[in-house]
Order: sequence, then structure tokens, then C-alpha cells
Amino acid sequence: MNKDLFIEELNTLSDYRRIHSLNVSIEARRLAEKYGADPERAEIAGLLHDITKEFDDETQLKIIHDGGIILSAVEQASPKLYHAISASVYVRERFGIEDEDILNAIRYHTTARAGMSALEKVVFLADFTSADRKFDDIDNIRRCAEISLEDGMLYALRFTISRISARSGLISPDALDAYNEIVLSQMNR
Repeated sequence: MNKDLFIEELNTLSDYRRIHSLNVSIEARRLAEKYGADPERAEIAGLLHDITKEFDDETQLKIIHDGGIILSAVEQASPKLYHAISASVYVRERFGIEDEDILNAIRYHTTARAGMSALEKVVFLADFTSADRKFDDIDNIRRCAEISLEDGMLYALRFTISRISARSGLISPDALDAYNEIVLSQMNR
């Protein structure tokens, strides 16, 4: 895989999105090294995770449809989720990336899901904790991410679920499944 080509593709993004993607790739590599995931693959997924974020909804939906993905009712009603789904299709088609772990890390970087690989967890957390992130509770999420992938994910999922539910938004079943899986695994220790 040609990382220079991916970085060149980032030049089509706004400064904010390009800097965020570079920061996520750096954090993904660091977390991968810490937790035993493949650093190179983590860096690539981090670079490309938001590659379609600035595409309009219609373009993203076309990419998703052309990629053979049928959106759930929650996904259809949640345009903020489109970019993760469309990006996984886009990088497969545009760059010929067939690595399912990279594609899934991109696809689930926003919602998470049950049964995530270490690479998927790393990219999910890197997107939350990259150097450019400044939201409430970022220090707690970063602290938990240093304890373990699961502690970081649990805190990040609780944070996300509570913020979305506070505004009566739709919560992805994938996020709930990921949350429940982690809680169950901690109960069974």
C-alpha cells in the first residue's frame, strides 16, 4: 500500500480535515504499538478514515449504494454516519484496499461494533483522542485509553451514547452492541 498516495489524497480535504486525519494516523500508530495491533495498517486506516467526510450526502449515499451496502433504518436516518460507511467503500474502490481489517476499522470508526479487532478498536479510539480533539471529557477518555483499549472504548461509548440520548438522537445499534459486549466481558472477569 502506497502511503504517499493516501497522503496526496488528503490534500483534497480542507485544512481542518487533513490535519485531523494526520493526527488520527499518528495516534492510531501509537496505540497500535502500545496494544499489539499492526502499526502500519493502523496508520493507513487513520489517514483514510474521514476521506469522504466532506462529500455531500447524495454522493456518499451513491458510493454506499454502488458498494452494495444496504443501510439500516438508523443508518439511513443518520447522515453523520454516512462518511464512515462510504469511506470504507471508497478506499476499497479507489485504492484497491482489500484488507478487511482496515476496511472495518474505517467503517466502524464512528459507531464501533461488537466483535471488533484490536485494529478497529485502535482506530476508533484514535479518532476520539487525536491531538486536535478538544471536547469536554477528552482528558478522561485519553486517560482510559492508556489503561486499556476496552477501558478507553467503554468510556468513549458511554460519552457518545449519553450525548446522543440527551438530545433524543438515534443511537446506532452497533454502538450499543459494542458497549454491551465490553460491559459483559468485564462482568465475566
